[in-house]
Amino acid sequence: MKALFISMYLTLIFGSSTLIAQHATINWMSIGEVEKAMAKEPKKIMIDVHTKWCGPCKMMMKNTFTNADVISYINQNYYAVKFDAEGPESVTFLGTSYSNPSYDPARASGRNGTHELTMAIAPVNGRVAYPTIVYMDEDFKILSPVQGYQQPAQILPILHYFGDNAYKSISWSDYSSSYSK
Repeated sequence: MKALFISMYLTLIFGSSTLIAQHATINWMSIGEVEKAMAKEPKKIMIDVHTKWCGPCKMMMKNTFTNADVISYINQNYYAVKFDAEGPESVTFLGTSYSNPSYDPARASGRNGTHELTMAIAPVNGRVAYPTIVYMDEDFKILSPVQGYQQPAQILPILHYFGDNAYKSISWSDYSSSYSK
């Protein structure tokens, strides 16, 4: 009887923590919210530059940004922003206003004009791709835009590289070859 009670108790404890972990989410913020939060407590910034029509973006949201390790590390070390790269909203970032003058409401559910902020922060070699994760330091300096779908095992080393300040003392090549979780 005692063994049954202990077994039920452990199931309840561990079962509950699993449910809690499954419901944890990244604390997504707007650009304006991040600027206010940075004034109080500086952190690295991670901006998920995505579109509504992008399949890999949706896969990242479903498979990567729901991973408990990814969620935990981002929430502890970053301010996270989801930014619609082709959205119609004007935003002000670091005192500069950005808009999407080529946005077409008739194409709202498909490909659309590229937002000016996307062009300011997300290009790699002059090209924008989706998804792109833009990493910034505590002074809003772009550390790197990283393009393409990333699984948890692919994004975690990048998150740690910037979040743990390893980028200040070691190359990405050396860091990634020696990274172990």
